[in-house]
Amino acid sequence: MPRMSRRTLLRTMAAAGTAISVPGLLTACSTASDDGDTTNAGKKLAAWPAYTASSAAKPDLAPTDAGVQPGYTSYPADLTTSVSRTPGDGSTIRVMSVTFGTPPKGRSQNQYWRAVEKALGVRIEFTVIPTDDYQKKMATVMAGDPDSLPDIINMFSGFVLPREAQFVQRRAEDLTPYLSGEAVQDYPNLAGVPTHAWRDMGRIGGRLYGIPLERPLPGSTLWLNQGLFTDAGMREGWTADDFAAVAKKATHGKTYALGAATGSDFGNAVHAAAHNAPTGWAVDKAGVFHPNFTDERYKAAVAYQAQLRKNGSYHPDAASMSTADLGTLFLNGTVGSMQNGFGSYQTLYPDAKGLLTPTPALPYSPNGTPGGVVAARRSFGYTILKKAKKERIQLLLRVLDHLAAPFGSKEWELVHYGLEGTHFTRGKDGSPRLTKLGEVENVTNLPFRYLAEGPQVLFVPGRPEAVRAVYAWQQKVVPVAIRDASYGLQSTTYTTQGTTLKALMDDTITAVVAGRSPMSAYDDAVRRWRSQGGDRMAEEYAKEHAANA
Repeated sequence: MPRMSRRTLLRTMAAAGTAISVPGLLTACSTASDDGDTTNAGKKLAAWPAYTASSAAKPDLAPTDAGVQPGYTSYPADLTTSVSRTPGDGSTIRVMSVTFGTPPKGRSQNQYWRAVEKALGVRIEFTVIPTDDYQKKMATVMAGDPDSLPDIINMFSGFVLPREAQFVQRRAEDLTPYLSGEAVQDYPNLAGVPTHAWRDMGRIGGRLYGIPLERPLPGSTLWLNQGLFTDAGMREGWTADDFAAVAKKATHGKTYALGAATGSDFGNAVHAAAHNAPTGWAVDKAGVFHPNFTDERYKAAVAYQAQLRKNGSYHPDAASMSTADLGTLFLNGTVGSMQNGFGSYQTLYPDAKGLLTPTPALPYSPNGTPGGVVAARRSFGYTILKKAKKERIQLLLRVLDHLAAPFGSKEWELVHYGLEGTHFTRGKDGSPRLTKLGEVENVTNLPFRYLAEGPQVLFVPGRPEAVRAVYAWQQKVVPVAIRDASYGLQSTTYTTQGTTLKALMDDTITAVVAGRSPMSAYDDAVRRWRSQGGDRMAEEYAKEHAANA
């Protein structure tokens, strides 16, 4: 039976921009007796960095202003140079980042590590934190001696860190003088980071403290085994009833149409969006914030999922299955679908070659109304800098500017593929093909990409048909993507209690869909969620929204 290796799984999750697991809330620790005012309400707001689009490589498939990504069906033949000089001065830089990979080989045995160092002109001391350890490690870092902080820290958006904004405001360099407005032009690749990424990162106390890692508009996506679903009657423009009928027909013997992993609420994000429920929070014309949990459409999605489970369409272990096992069962055909980030296409298509054809699902229509899809936060976390003298901050920004090189540049190729002839060779179409060494020494295991990265594009080496497929899908779903109105806004209650409150609802939704609790338990949980902080979050987000308008 084909198996999905842990290396394959981890690089898939890295490409998707998805956390593998979500540990419980840690004890919140303040950085001082006075947490400070991190809200933007009443503050003078720093201008977003002035955007300048990259001209590194013209795409084969044009992007749209609405959010469809540029597509490249072939690798650029002539790579450009995006930086004018080596950014470093030979000094040592300490960096820390989350990782979805396996522990990298040490610097002295790692040619990829040394090659990137040479290009940057600095020596890198790199601390990588596995996702499972991220919250615990960050709690220690945030509570520790500020002088011991790394120079560059990746603040990963996959978890809620208690009092994160307060920590950043106190311990990180205010980058407003360096990046706000036209100032960013001193760092051309950082100027190429689209404004939507800065907006979804947000300000703290009206100031810019980080550099966002830009991500595509589509978020959580239902990936289907195209052959299985087509044979069962899948069609464009299907209704909720059609989806249920196809899922039931595709389930037979030891094959189940729907797979899910622990923590996904049976893939609730996709179904809630198809029912046109808010993704997190919606804001009305009066500026009032409304949570998804109190929306009748969201409740209808939970009830719909409960019926899918009752019909037998879900794998029996959908409430307890690990992400690793779900990926394996999808590739070997045991389950016909799985929810994952849209970015997982980058590894999903190559990994599924010879096994099945993956395809992102189009939303079904409940009650005759076309369904929506999840719009992701356009910032996969952000990077902060330890407070330092002006000259040191400028050096660190030059290093990050180099790492933020666009697709089609020599700098991008080095960071993403390493050295030609050592870490990759070229296929007949000129696109990089990893060597055995490149499968070990790479940007997944040593994640420079989570310090800074250029705008995302659609590209799969040697797979132009995959690029065309996901580009065509984006054209159809981007207009119906549902965005969380809270992205980029500050809420003290969310920072301190968000994980606990989310766990309350996640546990209840899972229990209802699994058939362990009645639908009335959902209503009870919503009342508790509101009284324990949900209503306060709505008020805080409304004030922030008004301030950012």
